[in-house]
Formats: sequence, C-alpha cells, structure tokens
Amino acid sequence: MRSKLFVPGARPELFAKALASEADALSIDLEDAVPESGKAAARAAVRDFLASEAAQRSGKTIIVRVNALGSAHFEADVQAVVGPALAMINLPKPESGADVRAAAAALAHAQALAGSTHDIRLLANIETPRALRNAVEIAAAHERVWGLQLGLGDLFEPYGIARRSPANVHAVMFQVAMAAAEAGVAACDGAFADIQDEAGLRAEAGMSRALGFVGKSCIHPRQIAVLNEIYQPAAAELDHARRIVAAAGAAEAAGRGAFVVDGKMIDAPFLARAKRLLSLHPDKT
Repeated sequence: MRSKLFVPGARPELFAKALASEADALSIDLEDAVPESGKAAARAAVRDFLASEAAQRSGKTIIVRVNALGSAHFEADVQAVVGPALAMINLPKPESGADVRAAAAALAHAQALAGSTHDIRLLANIETPRALRNAVEIAAAHERVWGLQLGLGDLFEPYGIARRSPANVHAVMFQVAMAAAEAGVAACDGAFADIQDEAGLRAEAGMSRALGFVGKSCIHPRQIAVLNEIYQPAAAELDHARRIVAAAGAAEAAGRGAFVVDGKMIDAPFLARAKRLLSLHPDKT
C-alpha cells in the first residue's frame, strides 16, 4: 500500500476519479472532511459506493475513516460501510487497547447484522500523545489490526510542536515503527499537507521508508506518483531478496545458519527482511 489517497466522503463525485487513479488504496473520510450537518448524507453516499460493482471490481484497497469511537456517528458509520468492497476501517484517535477492542466488537456486530463474512481489518491512527505512549498496546490489541497510521497534524499542531522539523518527525516515526514491529503489523505514514512542496514530500516519504513504513497517505492526486516511486523497491532490491530466500533453503538443507549472497553475509535478520519485502510486493516476485 505505497500510496493511500484521501477522498472526502461528502464528495461522491470524486469516488470514480479516485478509483481511476494510480493510488494503491483509497481512504474515504467520514470524519474531518465532513461537516456535522453532512454526516448522514456522506454516510449514505459511501454505503452506496461500497455496494457498487465498480468498487467491488476495482482491485484497490478501499478504506473508510469513520468518526471516532464514542462519537454520535461511530456505530452508524461502521454499520453503513461493511459492504463487500471494504478492506479496512481507519479508526481515528484510539488511545488504548480497550478502544481497539471496542471498535473490533462494533465491527463484528455490524458484520453480523449485515450477514457479512469477509475479512475487514482495522488501521489504527496514532495521533494523540496518549496513543503514542500506548502504541504497542494499540497495535497488539486485536487480530483485526492490520497496522498503525501516523497522524502528525493532530499529534503536533495543538501542542506547538514544529511539524516540519525533521528531528521531531523522525522521533515519532521511529517510535511508531518500533511499536508496529513489536506487534507484527504494518506502519503507514500520514499525509504531507503542502501539496506544492514535492521536495518536502520526497524527503519525508524517504525518511519513513527508511524506517520500514510501507507507504504514505496523500491528499492530492499529484502526490501519488511520487509515493509509488519512493515506496516501490527497485528491481535489483527484489532480485536480491529472492536470491536470499532461495539460498536460505539450500543453507538450511546443508545445516548452515549463515550463508553468502552477492558477497554479503546473510543470517536470520536479513532473511526476515527479504521475506517481508517479498510479502509486501508479491506481484513483483
């Protein structure tokens, strides 16, 4: 999921354009992008879109960011979006494992009511100080959790923390990456709001990719190509990973725990990295 394009739930005229884009995933927003007066209409529009043949056949990962747990809209949002095209619910502002488990229970209830049996996962946002402190607990709270998503706007802006400071951004990215790694889930980078600043987007995406993040959110279609480029491993990197996996089988059969590939000593951590890379990009193997 190299690129994840945000689409306002109140703008159904954009849904087809988003499907036609080169983004790996769509994240339809029922939370911040929809004013209170438009919540019900947006919810209905997203429900109809998820039931459409176009959405079901698109091949894209379709995610819906619902309103926060405990809001007046959370349960109605979840019940509306459990259609067959939905891959994940993006959960805003969870602050504990209990929050994640409550969301998972609500999702299970909504699926039972709808007669839905397909696998719907949770992408939990890390966007408050308490959530950052509890990131491992949130990531490991339930088997439905697919990954953690970083939300730097909510995490930084209310507290006067400089959003464009590379040191600040790296510190939080590293903490989220380690939490996701401990729980065995993915880490996804959040949006970069300055649409005109491609150099800034590239720098921030490059930083998160170097920390193991699988992709990044985008708020405008012009950001998609940049993110697809940055988070897509080079052919040589994928070829090297395939050679590591192949050589590991031969080494195991010979009773060796370490072996050499392309002039480099390889043991268990490097094998794990190669397998992870190939699992994230199976269409390239």
